[in-house]
Amino acid sequence: MIRRGELTDVAWARIMPLLPRYNGRRGRWRDLPERYGPWKTCHERLRRWTAEGTWDRILTQVQVHDDAVGAIEWVVSVDSSIVRAHQHAAGARKKGGHVAGLAGGGEALGRSRGGLSTKVHLAVDGRGRPLSILLTPGQAGDNPQLVPLLEAIRVPRLGRGCPRSRPDRVIADKAYSHPSTRAELRRRRIATTIPERADQKTRRRGRPPCFDRNLYHDRNVVERCFNRLKQWRGLATRYAKRAAIYGAEVVIAALMIWLR
Repeated sequence: MIRRGELTDVAWARIMPLLPRYNGRRGRWRDLPERYGPWKTCHERLRRWTAEGTWDRILTQVQVHDDAVGAIEWVVSVDSSIVRAHQHAAGARKKGGHVAGLAGGGEALGRSRGGLSTKVHLAVDGRGRPLSILLTPGQAGDNPQLVPLLEAIRVPRLGRGCPRSRPDRVIADKAYSHPSTRAELRRRRIATTIPERADQKTRRRGRPPCFDRNLYHDRNVVERCFNRLKQWRGLATRYAKRAAIYGAEVVIAALMIWLR
């Protein structure tokens, strides 16, 4: 019987060939059902597959499959969300694994109004499915992460050709409204739907940037994606000391969204 949060047989059949093969016993976490085996084995497998980039490769292959059948909508919405970090998430040793989706190094732990926190930056397609994920300390600004977030989008093609990385349009809120950002997106030939901040309107010279309010309403797909991700308690509150492990948890939850 498929329980809540578990993969269906159809979804499992899609990702099973992408998982590394290891000899030995099965594994599970301390609080996992007994049918998954010893918790320590499961934890070591998560750590090893995270270091090897297995989860990122699986997410990429799932995106490739959907792009090949035209299921990815390339109107991309971006946003961020602050995640409160439990006190046990602090104190990791300085030597640790690297996480590809980590901006600025360290363990992506910072301080905001609520205390220790991590900020998750997300770019989703028009159906609200994650295309790229970045982690920063909770106090980090949104705008500096927009270009790295877009650069992290790389969907290879089944045939010849470079990976698809340029969206047709980017939709974002006022936090991403900056002249340098708009200039960079114009240089990349990416259309934007980003409202101006009030202070920018008073200082602006020349014509205002194009803004379609009806298109802007579509930005709610990224907010709905965050709501779905935070249904996982381990994502709504960060308990993992390592940013690499927490990032892997976000990617696994993103996979669940793509495979539904």
